[in-house]
Amino acid sequence: MKHPILIAKNLAKTFTYPTRCELLKGVSLTVHEGETVAIMGPSGVGKSTLLHILGTLDTPSSGSLEIAGQNALGDTHASLRNKHIGFIFQNYNLLDEYSVLDNVLMPAKIGRQGDHVPIAKKLLDTVGMGNHASHLAKLLSGGEKQRVAIARALCNNPDLILADEPSGNLDDTNSARIHKLLIASAKELNKALIVVTHDFELAKQCDQVYTLHDGYLTPSDPL
Repeated sequence: MKHPILIAKNLAKTFTYPTRCELLKGVSLTVHEGETVAIMGPSGVGKSTLLHILGTLDTPSSGSLEIAGQNALGDTHASLRNKHIGFIFQNYNLLDEYSVLDNVLMPAKIGRQGDHVPIAKKLLDTVGMGNHASHLAKLLSGGEKQRVAIARALCNNPDLILADEPSGNLDDTNSARIHKLLIASAKELNKALIVVTHDFELAKQCDQVYTLHDGYLTPSDPL
């Protein structure tokens, strides 16, 4: 039986400056281990804001959020985030002056989680970047950087992977490779994956597809 990794109920987000805006009005979502979910919708509807709330990088105006059975809106959300969540961003967010290996190890170092070097090297092999471990991140192509970002997101063995337009800066060939790698990694490692995307090809590979519209999240018709 698959266990729920993320349970969000009635998440709302209201901004009051420069004018009042109810960006999210009542978002509910449950994602189980090994399940892949795509969230779609036009620009400006709040997809990235929602992803940041689900990743405890932002707080909702109201609602509740549980991750791995814990209240994700409490005072310990920073430690919960580092232990249970892996992030993959459109712009990679690698440290250019650090090696590929050091970039993958960064979450483990921040969390002071001991020697993760063997794990990091294995993940780099998995994403096809094992021969680049000593290279500086700034020397990599966009596709290579995103492969490293996927390895970094998995280094702490998180329960939940959150990806924000993970192939938005890549060409079609590299996008297809990243999509396949991302979905396969989540499935093989039994991770819950939530990806915000405009890419229908990526969304079609996910188990569930939702559309964010007018502040609410609704299941989409099959793509």
